[in-house]
Parts: sequence; C-alpha cells; structure tokens
Amino acid sequence: MEHIVIIGNGISGVTLARHIRKRSDAKISIISAETNYFFSRTALMYVFMGHMKFEHTQPYENDFWKKNNINLIHKKVSEVFPKEKSLLLDGNTVITFDKLVIATGSKPNKFGWPGQDLEGVTGLYFKQDLENLEKWAPTTKRAVIVGGGLIGIELAEMMRARNIEVTFLVREDSFWNGVLPKGESQMINRHIKEHHIDLRLSTGLKEIIADENGRTKAIITDKDETIECQIVGLTAGVSPNIDFLKTSGIELGRGVKVNRFLETNFKDIYAIGDCAEQHEGIGERRPIEAVWYTGRMMGESLAQTLTGNPMEYKPGHWFNSAKFLDIEYQTYGWVWAKEKENETHFYWEHKGGKKAIRIAFDTESRRFLGINTFGIRMRHEFFDKVLTDQQSVDYVIENLAAANFDPEFYTSHKKEIQIEFTKQCVGLKNESL
Repeated sequence: MEHIVIIGNGISGVTLARHIRKRSDAKISIISAETNYFFSRTALMYVFMGHMKFEHTQPYENDFWKKNNINLIHKKVSEVFPKEKSLLLDGNTVITFDKLVIATGSKPNKFGWPGQDLEGVTGLYFKQDLENLEKWAPTTKRAVIVGGGLIGIELAEMMRARNIEVTFLVREDSFWNGVLPKGESQMINRHIKEHHIDLRLSTGLKEIIADENGRTKAIITDKDETIECQIVGLTAGVSPNIDFLKTSGIELGRGVKVNRFLETNFKDIYAIGDCAEQHEGIGERRPIEAVWYTGRMMGESLAQTLTGNPMEYKPGHWFNSAKFLDIEYQTYGWVWAKEKENETHFYWEHKGGKKAIRIAFDTESRRFLGINTFGIRMRHEFFDKVLTDQQSVDYVIENLAAANFDPEFYTSHKKEIQIEFTKQCVGLKNESL
C-alpha cells in the first residue's frame, strides 16, 4: 500500500489528508512536533481573550483521525533524504515514504535584534506562544509589539483584553501602508489610538534588555528611547519554516520551490501552504502566500494529483479578510496601496470614521479591478462573479444592494456611496466617451 507522509498538521496538511482519504485508501501519516491534533491558528487570540477554550479550536474530535485511518506522529523531523525516500525524526526514528508533502508553515521573522531570544519574547503563531503568554500575562504591566501587520494588531487586542498597557512599534509612517492605501491606513491609525494603544509610527526596535534573571525588562527603540515592558511581541511578518531542509537537496528559495502542480525538484515530493514558493507568482499573486485559505486550496488541489487526477493549483481571484480591533476588513480582486498608471480609485469613508469602501477600476475601460471594505460585509459570491465576468465599476455601484451581506447597509449607506461616486468618478466616464 502506498504511504503518503505529510510533515505539518496545519490547515494545508490536514485538508490534504482529509481529501486524500475521501478518494483513496492509501496509508497516510501526519507528522507534527507542535501539537497532537490540528487546531485553528486564527482562534489562538480568542482563547487568550476568554471567548473559547483551546479544545474549541480543534474542528475534529480526537477519535476522528483513528476513524479515518490517518496516523498521527507527534515528533520533529530533523532531516529529509529524498533519494532514499526516508525521514529522520527526533529519537533517531526513521520513516520511509512513497510520496512526501512538506506543509510546515511559517515562523515569525527575527532580524538579529540583541535579546530576541530572551524569556518574555514571543510571536503569535504556535500553540507554545499562547502557553507562554498565559504564563507571563499575570505579571505583565506593559507589552511592546514590534511590527505593524495583522498579527501585531491581534496581539495588541489580546493584551488590552487583559488590561495590559501596549506600545505598538510600526516601522512605516502609517499602519500597514504597504498594503492599505492612505485613507484606510490613517483610519486604522486613529482606531488603534482610540483603543488606548500607544502607537509609535516610524519607529523600530533596536534592542531588548534583560533583568538579572534573564527575563525581558525593557526595549530600546531606534530613536534611543527606553520603554519598560515584560512582554515583547515580534510580529514583523513570517517566513517559511524550512531550516530542516537545507541539507536535503530539495530546491529552496525563501520557501520550498514548487511548480504549478506543487511538486519540488524531486519526483513524489511536494510542498503546500505557507512554506511553498512558486517559481513565478500566479497572476498578481506573490510566489509565497501565507494565507489560511490558499493553504486550504493547495491541500484540495494536491489531493487530486496524489490520487490519480493531476491538477494544477489555480487559486482564482484574490480575496482575504481580517479584523482591526472592532473594524472588519475584506478585500476582493486587487486594490494596491498606490494607484497604478491605468487605475482610478474611488474612496468613500463614513463620517463616523469606522466604515469605508475603496474601489479600483481601469481608467479607460472602467472595468472593476477590486474592492476594500471596512466595517461593511460584502458577499464573496458577488465579487467572484463580477471579477470573472469583467464587469464595470458602474455595474458594481448600481448593484451595491446585491453585493451587501448586511441588510442595514443598503438602507443607510448605498445612496450616500452612489452620490459620492457620481461626484468623484462619473465625470471621468464622460471625458472618456
């Protein structure tokens, strides 16, 4: 019987195992040193905030794996031998495979800061990070968070939920402004400050200082300011978790290099999820996508290939969602932080400063390119179809009620948005006729 070994029990590896089992009786082993069972990483913050228990983050009962004949191995892989088709695990255990899938995800970036490995310093990625935060929180007066992305703002919200003071160091001059255009970025700046978070823009980390017991006691910023703290959250992005592959001969870039079928330079060895790197990005996508839903889709695609139905990974239209404290964010298609030459952006922000929409469209053809929404929920199916059908921005504005997920939205905001769109963008249409 063919043996398929999956290294990593995150969303991509577990999705792959489930979909293989639907189509095949192959022997499946999932190896993970982190936890015995799959859990939802995105739910870690809610465990810390008291909204759920850790066991609630596990979508499957513990006997699910045995019932589905999926073998779980709670060990760390120290080396991979592609030609021998074998793995070395800790404890000198050797496992052989017929097909191997690397799904080891990401690890938080560290940039060689002095003190970055002290007790009290953490990311927010692994279950062990949650356990450390639970241990340290009761004696923490202030946390410093380094890095202005989605994980950073989650960690800030977690600390405030326990009444811990937070200083948030963001290297850029506005929050997440490599991704968000100026209007939205500044709206989130204001929102962060309203939550009593000490937001320091254009400020980086220089050093983390230890007390006499080797625990974090303060940081020094790149402006030579000392801030006393007991927790430092390093959230300056993530990178593929692939150090154990460096001597394997598997082709590596920043991640594990794969083709469109998610195959490496060795036959029968594949990579999926955050650790996989396409030789060239698909469309406008980056070669590495550390996104939950793309990991899931890679698992679904590769399951087809491994069970006799070769399938290219085709992720479709870009979408993502997140939450900035109380403001929900969705994006469909492409809305760049700065307009490209052929683009026009329409931006509407509600006077309350908590809701906004930005639509990108082609200046000449008026084809809809993408939308950012803040504080307003939209329907994924609507925008997926609009992008596939290459509809115009005017079609989207006219059909905002159909796009809306929240019935309160179109009664209160639809007309206001349409009036603002007419002011900003209909003149452009007339000029181009």
